[in-house]
Amino acid sequence: MASHSDTLVVFFGATAGANGGKLGSDERELILLVWQIVDLHENKVGKLQRTLVQPDSADLSEQCKEETGLTAEELCKAEPLESVLQQFHQSVSAELKSLGRSSYTLCVDGPLLIRQVLHPEASKKNLVLPECFYTFVDLKKEFHKCCPNAGPVKDLTLTSMLDYVCIPAAVEQEAGLREVKNMVLLILHLLVEPYNHKFSTFETVNYKFESGACSKTEAVDIETVIRARGLPWQSSDQDIARFFKGLNIAKGGVALCLNAQGRRNGEALVRFINSEHRDMALDRHKHHMGNRYIEVYKATGEEFLKIAGGTSNEVAQFLSKENQVIIRMRGLPFTATPQDVLGFLGPDSPVTDGTEGLLFVKYPDGRPTGDAFVLFACEEYAQNALKKHKQILGKRYIELFRSTAAEVQQVLNRYMSTPLISTLPPPPPPPMVSVPVLATPPFITTGSMRDCIRLRGLPYTAAIEDILEFMGEHTIDIKPHGVHMVLNQQGRPSGDAFIQMKSADHAFMVAQKCHKKMMKDRYVEVFQCSTEEMSFVLMGGTLNRSGLSPPPCKLPCLSPPTYAAFPATPAMLPTEAALYQPPLLATPRTPQAPAHNPAPALAYYSPQLYMNMNMSYTTYYPSPPVSPSAMSYFAAPPGSVAAAVAAQPAPAILPPQPGALVRMQGLPYNAGVKDILSFFQGYQLQADSVLMLYNWSGQRSGEALVTFPSEKAARRDFTCQW
Repeated sequence: MASHSDTLVVFFGATAGANGGKLGSDERELILLVWQIVDLHENKVGKLQRTLVQPDSADLSEQCKEETGLTAEELCKAEPLESVLQQFHQSVSAELKSLGRSSYTLCVDGPLLIRQVLHPEASKKNLVLPECFYTFVDLKKEFHKCCPNAGPVKDLTLTSMLDYVCIPAAVEQEAGLREVKNMVLLILHLLVEPYNHKFSTFETVNYKFESGACSKTEAVDIETVIRARGLPWQSSDQDIARFFKGLNIAKGGVALCLNAQGRRNGEALVRFINSEHRDMALDRHKHHMGNRYIEVYKATGEEFLKIAGGTSNEVAQFLSKENQVIIRMRGLPFTATPQDVLGFLGPDSPVTDGTEGLLFVKYPDGRPTGDAFVLFACEEYAQNALKKHKQILGKRYIELFRSTAAEVQQVLNRYMSTPLISTLPPPPPPPMVSVPVLATPPFITTGSMRDCIRLRGLPYTAAIEDILEFMGEHTIDIKPHGVHMVLNQQGRPSGDAFIQMKSADHAFMVAQKCHKKMMKDRYVEVFQCSTEEMSFVLMGGTLNRSGLSPPPCKLPCLSPPTYAAFPATPAMLPTEAALYQPPLLATPRTPQAPAHNPAPALAYYSPQLYMNMNMSYTTYYPSPPVSPSAMSYFAAPPGSVAAAVAAQPAPAILPPQPGALVRMQGLPYNAGVKDILSFFQGYQLQADSVLMLYNWSGQRSGEALVTFPSEKAARRDFTCQW
């Protein structure tokens, strides 16, 4: 709302393309301006003014030629928009002075001329519009106040409004003059009896976009949000607000979307102050930002809150400082302190409130992610900071980007919550403590036969079809469901994959023919490996020159060392449902009910199975959609498996079998596999017989599991001293 104005400038314009209800929808330039002053106090009118505007392109549409009667030759002789706007301001100011008035308000037939034409074009041409173009009166809305039964505002036209109040339309041949005269007739009629209308409701155009925080509990009108697609990746919220210049975006109403890697994906959700502005934004579908056209679609308030909403008090406090420029820093050393960041930015880029203007992004357990957000009080300081893009801090180069309040919320939400991936339902409650033997175990059989290949260096966008195309004629030698894409802890592609071949010879041939073959723009390394090596890497271990390094693991506290016998048959590893934590499975499959042996006795198990069910998988995970389709669950969860083993009384050793597993406690924290092998010198143990245990933070726990070839050897070991 604004105070009452006693002078209106009736304003009309036409473009080189669509006019009327589609004005501005085709991104065409302004070619005609017509205006006339109306003194509301004296009910007098000023001189009718008309001027042409020279566009950058004089290509006129057929509709424009028919409605305006203008030609390209006429427009080539006209002045450019900047000069015409100066003439307009000077002409109106001089006429107002002669009338004894000092201020005025524009009056238009609908908001399209101001919001959809004038402001977007001035923004693209980097023109600074006079203040008068940020406030205006919409004649249709004013008429609707006086005549609410005339129909909805959006359906009103000059002709229908004149007919409703029984005023004959002006007879004028020249385009623009006719429309302004009819608008003046309507205004003068509303000023007298029986209406005696006061033009006091002014619409405004925001000078600039205001950033701010959004809460997940905030109510967002479903009719006020759009999705913009095809944005340049470096676009900021201010760039998006500039694209929608003329339309009022809600405070903090721009949310840049991030992809699975935490980078911008060229999309944004934009929230406007009402549905009218949202509808005008939709008319900017395929308008251009630089050389790119931007697609604009409807979106929902729920989608906006999912991206921009937050609940963290720390973030809310960080974003509570208004009118700040936000910069995102990426790639920080994990040991970087606030003082390190302030020193890196330097005195030319003072951070708002010092360390209070820094927000480090961390994982739920407090570990740093290498990301941080920084507040600056003005654009100059932010620009100085951006000049340090890819400069070195410690031993790492740091990336700096413009950011938004919504991006701060989104990044924090992403790191502080569980991954946004579909999850399997939780395993059924354990009805028993013992581990039943599966009648038809859906397992990946491990062994030393090198019948697998490992692909390393895959493009992150590579799909199964790309891998099959890469392997060419060798695809017929792949075992059913034998392709295992490897995902990292965030559920993103790691660039690795494992493929099970029908034989070691086939694996050898593929490794020879496909090694360093190109896939898209990258060459891919192909290595022959065994199923055992594949399983260890999929579970988080590493494969290097020293052999296999098992992944970190965590076990519940067990009672003093317990022996567990296991059969000499090849070790069997369960598939994803048993091996990998359900929240990290990307595509759930229906779990099969476990089949039980007739005898409910505790099943024998291999050391690998014992460990896998208690593993902290911190490195890689196979992607279920292409792993073996047969899946099952153990009836007892990992904790109860360990508890069942620990609960066995020490003398009650399981029936003699050719193998046993021993748990060592109290090891020096710097003790490694070689130290344990040296300690058990004479037992002919191999390196893969020893599995070091790690605590929750990834450090050695002072415990290890050792596999002995026989129960007798394990019992003899029980008397050894470190």
